Amino acid sequence: MDDSTEMERKSPRETPSVKHNGCLAMNGEGKTPFLIGVAGGTASGKSTVCKKIMEKLGQTDMDHAERQVVTISQDCFYRELTAVEREKAAKGCFNFDHPDAFDEDLILRTLKDILAGKKCQIPVYDYIINSRVENRFTTIYPADVVLFEGILVFYFPEVRELFHMKLFVDTDSDTRLARRVPRDIKERGRDLDQVLNQYMNFVKPAFEDFCMPTKKFADVIIPRGADNTV
Repeated sequence: MDDSTEMERKSPRETPSVKHNGCLAMNGEGKTPFLIGVAGGTASGKSTVCKKIMEKLGQTDMDHAERQVVTISQDCFYRELTAVEREKAAKGCFNFDHPDAFDEDLILRTLKDILAGKKCQIPVYDYIINSRVENRFTTIYPADVVLFEGILVFYFPEVRELFHMKLFVDTDSDTRLARRVPRDIKERGRDLDQVLNQYMNFVKPAFEDFCMPTKKFADVIIPRGADNTV
């Protein structure tokens, strides 16, 4: 970060597993990891910041089975929707940026298990169907560093208190919208009108009401997001 950085006080089917020190931990247990929370608005560059942290720690070129630093997205913990909510989501009329959209209890249990050195199964979320993929999980084995990123990772007090370090990725709203539009159209099957309507009706207000106020909890604020390379 440069001088502008502010310092403020599966049988389930599984995706590639993460191992501790290159081998499966005995009984899925290992040492307590250093847990870092990475918050910020939609498309602020949270995932890219996490990737750069992994690069600095020499992890990105390693096989999944050898990594000792792992990243988990809060999006994996979107709760299951009711039939009515699924209909709204299909029309772009469900607020995925509201705290109620997340399974707070599952987030809390999972992070506590991670801190206890336990093996964990993380749900796989499909943005196109707005749901977790049935019987698919990512298995996380004990690691040295765990990065947990998402728009509201500092919103829930019990979750917030678990982090050893808290980072807030601070990117201006115009840049975030410019990134979100092509991402949601290309990767999440949305059309332009749906993306813009959802942004104006849900994303922007939720950022101002729920995400931005959590900036004060950050230990480090990263201006310009992933463009800040120092």
